[in-house]
Amino acid sequence: MAPAITLAAEAPTLSAANTGFMLICSALVMLMTPGLAFFYGGMVRVKSTLNMLMMSFISLGIVTILWVLYGFSMAFGTDSGGVVGWNSDWVGLSDIGLTELWDGYTIPVFVFLVFQLMFAVLTPALISGALADRVKFTAWALFIALWATVVYFPVAHWVWGSGGWAFELGVIDFAGGTAVHINAGAAALGVILVIGKRIGFKKDPMRPHSLPLVMLGAALLWFGWFGFNAGSWLGNDDGVGALMFVNTQVAAAAAVLGWLAYEKIRHGAFTTLGAASGAVAGLVAITPAGGAVTPLGAIAVGAVSGVLCAMAVGLKYRFGYDDSLDVVGVHLVGGIIGSLLVGFFASGKGQSDVEGLFYGGGLDQFWKQCAGVFGVLAYSLVVSAILALLLDKTIGMRVSDDDEVAGIDQAEHAETAYDFSGAGGGAARSTAPATADRAESKKVDA
Repeated sequence: MAPAITLAAEAPTLSAANTGFMLICSALVMLMTPGLAFFYGGMVRVKSTLNMLMMSFISLGIVTILWVLYGFSMAFGTDSGGVVGWNSDWVGLSDIGLTELWDGYTIPVFVFLVFQLMFAVLTPALISGALADRVKFTAWALFIALWATVVYFPVAHWVWGSGGWAFELGVIDFAGGTAVHINAGAAALGVILVIGKRIGFKKDPMRPHSLPLVMLGAALLWFGWFGFNAGSWLGNDDGVGALMFVNTQVAAAAAVLGWLAYEKIRHGAFTTLGAASGAVAGLVAITPAGGAVTPLGAIAVGAVSGVLCAMAVGLKYRFGYDDSLDVVGVHLVGGIIGSLLVGFFASGKGQSDVEGLFYGGGLDQFWKQCAGVFGVLAYSLVVSAILALLLDKTIGMRVSDDDEVAGIDQAEHAETAYDFSGAGGGAARSTAPATADRAESKKVDA
């Protein structure tokens, strides 16, 4: 009898369909950073609008250059001790072939690296929402460069890089619950504990100046998140990317309903800010879990995150830390919830055969998720606080009290978001009609 012949597995070949899909997903993730800028920009007072926009946009400039120079190499290069990667051929990206494929996939290395670049850009921008109104723009730019280098690039390697300790442990993080959201949320907490509260915190009204901008930003984030999540499977030959797409929509919807229900019970109203924040909370929570859970599991993840994140945003008033735009309450808490719930709702039918507690798998995956969650949280919190302290003691992190009160836009950017004195009518032109309307209203009431 002739010996059996074992055929070698066919080497992957470039897929035009997957390549095009991933380029579109990369563009969608890029759109999330301007979307975040609008989301945060609408939530601050008028005098801080431009600064909030710029704190996101500057990340597109700084992190892109660092990623080309050494960031991609640190995050996805050859592993060193499970902590960081390095590949000297990737420094400057000059020795990568145009059709060279990424590590067993059907897309070029350049496509993978630009997709991951957009994650690296977004993550430090998320931190900015906690620091509204009070941080020097130069200090913020330096913080981004340092934080990306010593926190984001290594943590991305832990979670997604071959040989990274969390990757090898088996921590499930489909698209960034630990590497992006817990990482950014913990960093935000570390920085605000160093730089302190805004002037007037818990005393002066600090309401959003433009809820339409907030809703626009939330819509852009929701739209971009389909690329963020579905694209993280790097193709859709087996349907997992499609599952993630569906779960992204389902979890966001459930979180909106959960947040609004809590808000109505707790505060007596359904607010647009609550709807926008609930959507983001659900999107954050499903990010690590969506490839492992069913759509019913996504409903649970979204609903739980909507309610718990709504509860968490109030903790800043109880404990006295000034998380200006609820980065800790939404991104840190939402990331923790989504990452840990994998240990309960993983169905074994998605990205892997891992089953959570509710599917008969016990608590083994839950403990792995805990290791990933709290490892990233502790590292990012401590290192971010140290970086903020170093910058504060050298160049100073905060603007002066006078500049903060007068408005950081004018002090740091020599501009204002809105020109109320231009053509189209000013206060004098609008006073008479408004007064007449109020007088007419009194007549009607009488």
